[in-house]
Amino acid sequence: QVQLVESGGGLVQAGGSLTLSCAASGSIFSVNTMGWYRQAPGRQRELVATITSGKSTTYAGPVKGRFTISRDTAKNTAYLQMNSLKSDDSAVYYCNMQIFRAGNVYQYWGQGTQVTVSS
Repeated sequence: QVQLVESGGGLVQAGGSLTLSCAASGSIFSVNTMGWYRQAPGRQRELVATITSGKSTTYAGPVKGRFTISRDTAKNTAYLQMNSLKSDDSAVYYCNMQIFRAGNVYQYWGQGTQVTVSS
């Protein structure tokens, strides 16, 4: 089986920074796209950023220029560097990976990590 474990969430003041990590473990042949999503109370889960196996990145408009997604392919790990945090960034952040195993591509989610930005 495959497990995604996230870390790095917490409480930070507006204007501060946090770095999230997400490590995949288990029976993995390769990881295609890695992504970060977030969900605030009463809102739908939304895309934050993605990075392909070729390290092409995409960002949601509200985080562009403030957040940076990266990956360590050898470690099957994704990172999200978050700078200039705002109260609107408060949410549970979820890691998502498209993992190739046993001849197919499967989508996996992490358990979520809480990010709270105080104003």
